[in-house]
Amino acid sequence: MKKNILLTTICILLWNCQSKKNITEQAPFDWKAANVYFLLTDRFANGDPSNDNLIKRDLPTGVLRGFMGGDLKGITQKIEEGYFTNLGINAIWMTPIVEQIHGAVDEGTGNTYGFHGYWTKDWTAIDPNYGTKADLKELVEKAHAKGIRIVLDAVINHTGPVTELDPVFPDSWVRTKPKCTYDTYKNYIDCTLVENLPDIKTESNEAVELPPMLIEKWKKEGRYEEEVRELDAFFAKTGYPRAPKYYIMKWLADYITDFGIDGYRVDTVKHTTEDVWADFAKVCKDAFVAYKGANPKKVLDDNDFFLVGEVYGYGLHGKQIYDFGDKKVNYFENGFDFLINFDFKGDANKGYEELFSYYNKVLQNEMSTYSVMNYLTSHDDGWPFDKKRERTFEAATKLLLTPGVAQVYYGDETARSLEIEGTQGDATLRSLMNWEDVQSNAKTKALLTHYQKLGTFRANHPAVGAGKHQKISDAPYTFSRTYQKGDFKDTIVIALDAPKGAKTIQVSNAFAEGSKVRDAYSGIIGEVKNGKVEIHSNETIVLLEKM
Repeated sequence: MKKNILLTTICILLWNCQSKKNITEQAPFDWKAANVYFLLTDRFANGDPSNDNLIKRDLPTGVLRGFMGGDLKGITQKIEEGYFTNLGINAIWMTPIVEQIHGAVDEGTGNTYGFHGYWTKDWTAIDPNYGTKADLKELVEKAHAKGIRIVLDAVINHTGPVTELDPVFPDSWVRTKPKCTYDTYKNYIDCTLVENLPDIKTESNEAVELPPMLIEKWKKEGRYEEEVRELDAFFAKTGYPRAPKYYIMKWLADYITDFGIDGYRVDTVKHTTEDVWADFAKVCKDAFVAYKGANPKKVLDDNDFFLVGEVYGYGLHGKQIYDFGDKKVNYFENGFDFLINFDFKGDANKGYEELFSYYNKVLQNEMSTYSVMNYLTSHDDGWPFDKKRERTFEAATKLLLTPGVAQVYYGDETARSLEIEGTQGDATLRSLMNWEDVQSNAKTKALLTHYQKLGTFRANHPAVGAGKHQKISDAPYTFSRTYQKGDFKDTIVIALDAPKGAKTIQVSNAFAEGSKVRDAYSGIIGEVKNGKVEIHSNETIVLLEKM
């Protein structure tokens, strides 16, 4: 008897695994349904302590305002361990990895270094505290081997602050005043975001010489001639003037050409004229096409290069438009297929059907060519959906089941604290990843399992993020999503707030009568009878997929 039970159990497990494998193999990747994991490179995992202080940034700092040791090797280690795969993550977005200013800035919160990556010193170099170009090459290759895409962070509109160790760029490159007043379109652009953050003159098409500090730096590093040759080739090929913005675009496109990254999240989009991003999109997409042509064996699929813009304050309720008050801009018509959705953290307070049906309506109609990236927590949003981490399971369910791209911020899945004693400002959002809780905290493990089940289901089924939503019943709340791309068709049914124990799930016409379906949340298999499926589990969520 025990032998028969064991054999039956093994058969069921093999059947379940094969079902999941087949689904994964058949489902095409669609950026509109992507599961993006956003992390601070310096705060996620320290894979190589030997690079922690290669640049002596050792002045005392405010709490969580210095480099803490996270690096590219640490991320690679977690990729190899399967951490992201188990979460259903198919794209990793990292904060900028380019070389940061060497000095510190006192913003009234104690000394602060550019650990976050947004204070650029040299776009052509990787910051030594993060690692090397060899480390980035390995990271991209290891990620691609697991079907995970790599998205870097692009900063074009400003350099890093000026310090004793970091001179200001020439006047032909930057303006250092006035400070933005944010009351008109112009007063977002022809100004500095904050004091001592030199603003690149992105509106200029005037040819300029290379900044002297970069020339000096490259000569010391023995790569000046190579960098100049590449710049000459870029400007000869594209015909762009040697204006500051085009230098930076070339330098950022090199990460596509040299490493095969899959996308950029673009910082501070509304702080340049929108034509800058149309040009940047062309430069990136041309580089990606050339990379794929030269490296056919390294290509994951035929998707275009991914560009998602941070237009601070943009939300899905504005459809395709961002309104400055005195001017309306459509960034989707200027290089972007995706924008970060700042409305979602508020919308997540709504009920499931109100939330899901609205996002479906907009994304399937006015926004059908484009999409948005939803988030609940971020590195610079001091008003997240669940700052005290009291609604963690609800946050996961709404984020991962709402139509659109889902962005998990590192530690969302482990309830990493967002209220760190002694911090000021956004530093409290940027603590070290709480790996110790993953190992020893039962509540953390339970939440992580919830994220893993929902994330894997979402990754296996593009219908969740990009499919058409249809409510089936109110009690338990049940809906279907359907997606079609070419010959591939994906249909799923989800029930939320279902009773524990025996439950009857209506599937309407989503699955054929008599077909076998699997609840990916519990692993239980059922059969469609009279348009319903009986599931007996101790869970309140049911994720039905065809066998």
